Amino acid sequence: MASMINTSSQTNGANTAQGGSYRFALVSLTSLFFMWGFITCLNDILIPHLKAVFSLNYTQAMLIQFCFFGAYFLVSIPAGQLVKKLGYQKGIVTGLVIASFGCAMFYPAASFAVYGLFLAALFVLASGITILQVAANPYVNALGSSETASSRLNLTQAFNALGTTVAPFFGSMLILSVAATVSSEMAKASAEAEVVKLPYLMLAGALAVLAVIFAKLDLPTISEHTEAAPGEVQTHMGKTSALQSIHLVLGAVGIFVYVGAEVSIGSFLVNFLGESHIVGMPEEQAAHYIAYYWGGAMVGRFIGSAVMQKIPAGTVLAFNAFMAALLVVVAMTTSGSVAMWAILGVGLFNSIMFPTIFSLALRDLGPHTSQGSGVLCLAIVGGAIVPLLQGVLADNLGIQLAFFLPVICYCFIMFYGAKGSKM
Repeated sequence: MASMINTSSQTNGANTAQGGSYRFALVSLTSLFFMWGFITCLNDILIPHLKAVFSLNYTQAMLIQFCFFGAYFLVSIPAGQLVKKLGYQKGIVTGLVIASFGCAMFYPAASFAVYGLFLAALFVLASGITILQVAANPYVNALGSSETASSRLNLTQAFNALGTTVAPFFGSMLILSVAATVSSEMAKASAEAEVVKLPYLMLAGALAVLAVIFAKLDLPTISEHTEAAPGEVQTHMGKTSALQSIHLVLGAVGIFVYVGAEVSIGSFLVNFLGESHIVGMPEEQAAHYIAYYWGGAMVGRFIGSAVMQKIPAGTVLAFNAFMAALLVVVAMTTSGSVAMWAILGVGLFNSIMFPTIFSLALRDLGPHTSQGSGVLCLAIVGGAIVPLLQGVLADNLGIQLAFFLPVICYCFIMFYGAKGSKM
């Protein structure tokens, strides 16, 4: 097969893979999943912070998420080609270096207090994380048998969810707390712009250290996923492109609607809990309950990793999608604490969806795996589009009824788990 081109280092990596365990590589990769979950969730702190600093309206503030998730749309396909050319390990190092540079850009952005520079820094940071996603997700998928790929990816993604759970506490301590310590309005605005320097410089340093570590690690190479020689066409199972695999295309739609549904629900939680007929919580109190939503995702991934050792991944995915849709319907049709805990409980069933859809979509792609990973990461742009659509619905129908959009998303995921992933 044209894709089977081995250098001596690739052969050694393959032999290492065949002769032993991938445990060391998987343990190393968990740090990456934690870091990009942590950084992504910091956006939830950055949005109200920069909105106050620059006196932004909601549309302008949402440019933060638009720039962040927009990077997935613009960078994913080139990232897939880059990873296919360099290999997973060098792709990871490249992503870490770019993400570190993006974090460092927050320093001049804060010094000059220019909103456009913050958006540029976010785009560069997200571009690095996109390359990490394109490289690390299929790498974890390939480090072992295809039967347990979903289980492995769920386990590493659990540490991603741990990052999203921890980040709000870090952000509120180092970023939002400054407002309470500065009295003068002028000094307050200046201090709020400056306060992002320290946390993002710390992140830049941590990412740079990880880049050095991953450059030195002796990780196994997946030889069947390597780049062909110039001019050669890679054929796998009669296909010359990942896009010829129906289960990948449907999986990309699944990623789009899943990320869209997850971000939509998370974005409306505080306002939903503040509704008088739900629980009427003030924003500060409601914000604490978001931890149940994201914490549920972390717990669910650890549980799902164990369950999928025994039950087919597609079956578990379909069940979780059904339960998530059911809980959203309960939240739409009830009130009080029942509606509150129903919508928060969706996080538990969201847990296994992203890694499971990802691993099922990449199954049997062989040398087209990097391309397929790029397509799937491109679909993460659903996190920018679906919440916007739900916002339009909320303006016209009310927050509670607008949740029917995530229900539609979960119905497609249920179809993909039951049938689409097998096509």
